[in-house]
Amino acid sequence: MAQVRYIVSDVSEAVDFYASKLGFEVEQQFGPAFAILVHGDLTLWLAGPNASASRPMSDGAIPSPGGWSRFVLIVDDQESYVSKLKNDGVKFKNDMVDQQGRQQILCEDPSGNVVELFQWPAS
Repeated sequence: MAQVRYIVSDVSEAVDFYASKLGFEVEQQFGPAFAILVHGDLTLWLAGPNASASRPMSDGAIPSPGGWSRFVLIVDDQESYVSKLKNDGVKFKNDMVDQQGRQQILCEDPSGNVVELFQWPAS
């Protein structure tokens, strides 16, 4: 099972996004600082500003949300899935990319972390 940690600005807002928009299930929530969500074989750790993962590093750098690292959710009907998310107000970073039937598009969670939505070509 893969586990990914995202630094988020607001854990409750992030939990709502991942659960209601992307279909994750909340496994555990530790107050406003940290939550664990599951989607298939992926476990997502959401660490807020008060979580241990958000403390300054030894060089003084402070972990923050955003960037281009991401996990990929495989979807069966990309057009319908993306249309629903857009209707729900989800922000996208790009237009759909289609390379020989492989479709991908990047959306953002409320803290600016990227999630890639990907569909394999029909067989």
